[in-house]
Amino acid sequence: MEISSSNNDGLSEEEKMNKALKKTLLVFNGLLLGLGNCGGPLVMRLYFLKGGKSIWISSFLETAGWPLVLFPLFVSYMYRRGKEGAGAKVIHITPRIFLAAAVLGVLTGVDDYLNSYGVSLLPVSTSSLIIATQLAFTAGFAFILVKQKFTPFTVNAIMLLSLGSVVLVINTSSDRPAHETNRQYFTGFFMTLATSVLYGFVLPAVELTYKKAKQTITYTLVMEMQMVMSFFATAFCATGMLVSKEFSAIPREASEFTLGKEMYYVVLVASAVLWQCFFMGAVGVVSCGSSLLSGIIIATLLPLTETLAVLFFHEKFHVEKGIALVLSLWGFTSYFYGELQGQKKSSQATDA
Repeated sequence: MEISSSNNDGLSEEEKMNKALKKTLLVFNGLLLGLGNCGGPLVMRLYFLKGGKSIWISSFLETAGWPLVLFPLFVSYMYRRGKEGAGAKVIHITPRIFLAAAVLGVLTGVDDYLNSYGVSLLPVSTSSLIIATQLAFTAGFAFILVKQKFTPFTVNAIMLLSLGSVVLVINTSSDRPAHETNRQYFTGFFMTLATSVLYGFVLPAVELTYKKAKQTITYTLVMEMQMVMSFFATAFCATGMLVSKEFSAIPREASEFTLGKEMYYVVLVASAVLWQCFFMGAVGVVSCGSSLLSGIIIATLLPLTETLAVLFFHEKFHVEKGIALVLSLWGFTSYFYGELQGQKKSSQATDA
């Protein structure tokens, strides 16, 4: 599937991504991001609530699903081979992009650990609202790294989504687990906040890598880059598991899991699949849109994650969460209205 996008002018028509197909890919990756963003934290929290105790195992699972990307890569290669014959390239990623992806992968591994640590100590509703602050960090780093331009609609969306997070903070203390000390709670809080800061940097860094790449950015290349990032993140977490000797804890945890041994392994597999959807969707949205758009989608899905946490884990749903839902939807609508207006002006300028 040689659908391409480039940051350079003067490319042939064959090298430019078809706009309709690009929108389709954007929607597809947005759905992947939504599935992983809502499902990943819920399954991770389920692991800890039902007897799982290992931070490193949970961290490992966040990117351990990277082999799943091999299937669409194989399909993409067979498609290219059918069009180009035996001369079709098997691998598109260059050493330059590979190195950047490896570094970003290690940072993602650190982020996985911080996120798992936070989720192990905080309710999903609380950890999710802290994660929503990632939008502000993504916007700041996008401005610094890729010179992200802000329209009044974009600024309005960021303010509304950030305000939604602030509103949720008002009643955070009432969600504090009864068995936790203040020290544990605030450790989880700051670990989750650090997760937001670090991933707020990773998304614009991925976009910067695309911009600095001296080759056409195809969706195949995006998948290859994501696979390399996930591999190195998984390797980082696997090293942590080896050092802490937590691989041997898996059979013991399975036997003690309150939902049963079989369900323990189902939870592990589901966690790996859902988190891979999240990471593949996130970098896919960056390639088809921008790192800021990826951050906005993540923030917009916060109320849905909150609602699911209430339904499955019986967490409290306060009035503040309803207000946050309205603010998030308003911010999301504002952003896309601004995008539509920008596209309309661009189209009118082209026609003129």
